[in-house]
Amino acid sequence: EVQLVESGGGLVQPGGSLRLSCVTSGFTFGIYDMFWVRQAPGKGPEWVSRINSNGGSPYYAESVKGRFTTSRDNGKNTVYLQMNSLKPEDTAVYYCAAQLVYWGQGNQVRVYS
Repeated sequence: EVQLVESGGGLVQPGGSLRLSCVTSGFTFGIYDMFWVRQAPGKGPEWVSRINSNGGSPYYAESVKGRFTTSRDNGKNTVYLQMNSLKPEDTAVYYCAAQLVYWGQGNQVRVYS
């Protein structure tokens, strides 16, 4: 059974930091590019970041570039999203996805002022 389980979300003040983790199982993690996608209340999904299967060449949406960092540990079948300098507009449910084929259940991040 394929599973992607996100954790690490929560409430934070503007300027704060959170680190999301996505622990996976049930598929060959090391051959999949991994994505983070978010959906804010009342809006459509927004791609946030992508990291290649070997951990190289991370890409970021302009809205998070310079503030968010994605990484992965293929030995632990886990992908991470370090979020710094958070803004209220970063409030959303964050999903990890393997090659946009397999998806996690989502993790809420709320940045309040």
